[in-house]
Amino acid sequence: MKTAAVAIVGCVGIPAAYGGFETLAENLVLYREKRALDMQLTVFCSGREPEGMRQGFHGASLRYLPLSANGVSSIAYDACSLALAMWSRADAVLVLGVSGAIALPFVRCLSRTRVVTNIDGIEWRRAKWGRLARSFLRFSEWLAVRCSHVVVADNEGVAEHVARQYGVTCTVIAYGGDHAMDVVGRPYPAALPARYALALCRIEPENNVEMILEAFSRSPSLPLVFVGNWNASAFGRELRARYHRYGHLLLADPEYHPGVLKTLREGASLYVHGHSAGGTNPSLVEMMHFGVPVIAFDCVFNRYTTHGQALYFADAAGISAAVAGLSDSENMAAVGRRMHELALRHYTWDQVGADYFQAIAPGYMRAA
Repeated sequence: MKTAAVAIVGCVGIPAAYGGFETLAENLVLYREKRALDMQLTVFCSGREPEGMRQGFHGASLRYLPLSANGVSSIAYDACSLALAMWSRADAVLVLGVSGAIALPFVRCLSRTRVVTNIDGIEWRRAKWGRLARSFLRFSEWLAVRCSHVVVADNEGVAEHVARQYGVTCTVIAYGGDHAMDVVGRPYPAALPARYALALCRIEPENNVEMILEAFSRSPSLPLVFVGNWNASAFGRELRARYHRYGHLLLADPEYHPGVLKTLREGASLYVHGHSAGGTNPSLVEMMHFGVPVIAFDCVFNRYTTHGQALYFADAAGISAAVAGLSDSENMAAVGRRMHELALRHYTWDQVGADYFQAIAPGYMRAA
């Protein structure tokens, strides 16, 4: 069987330094190398190619486009990446997100490239988008579902939406989180409380940031360390200005160093996950590997990710009740143990890598 040529389209680039899709792409590259799969893997990356920029990463080729992978320009970035993958006669392409789905009908008509698309969460439902952006994203989702050989959902809740909306069955593949453990811890640059709750997210309304801050502002018994991009929007700046006066709330700037994040997570007594949109959130499955009790916003996506075994909240009072429940150390420890067991069973990159390459090149994987 000939060597399979596979392209990954739709991430900012690797090594990962931005978000979940980048971490996914990086770990698929590492899985291919670890398993010595006979595949030529190309990852499309955003940015001009300055002198000295790496051309490869653990056996994968990196191809750069002088376009941004975020915002409106992501449409052109993804579409051009798809066109180049098709032109280079890739046997299969893994498309991360639906931004460039407008190019998929052409890929299907003009090539034999196998298209596997991770449609991400139900992006058009996110509160941050205006009416025009929502309409375009919904149309892109429709195109991605209709024009892909395989549609990947990262959560059963997303798969149920696709089945209900389009009558199409998804392949459900979540994210790994064990990479968050496989690093050496580094000290956090500021003093941390002896006991604290931890929240990590982008500062957006759909992540229930204000609800979390309001609940913890009333609960000084447990300090909150909330790490996020507070200065990226008027919403974040206003919240930071309003709540910075509470001495037990540490509203910290974004932190991306894996070793520092490991230290933050290991020291937490409780993890607060406020995401309400999308599917399986990478930061949640990463945290589950640390065996810390999780309290998550009560939505179908978080219920599926934690298999109904976490604690859940729908309002500030629910958060306060969970904080009060920390006094029952035996029960809270049991929640943490369940999170760790679920993480080892469902959210490792060995399992995720095998599932993705089975979707991308099923004939090859059966032969291997």
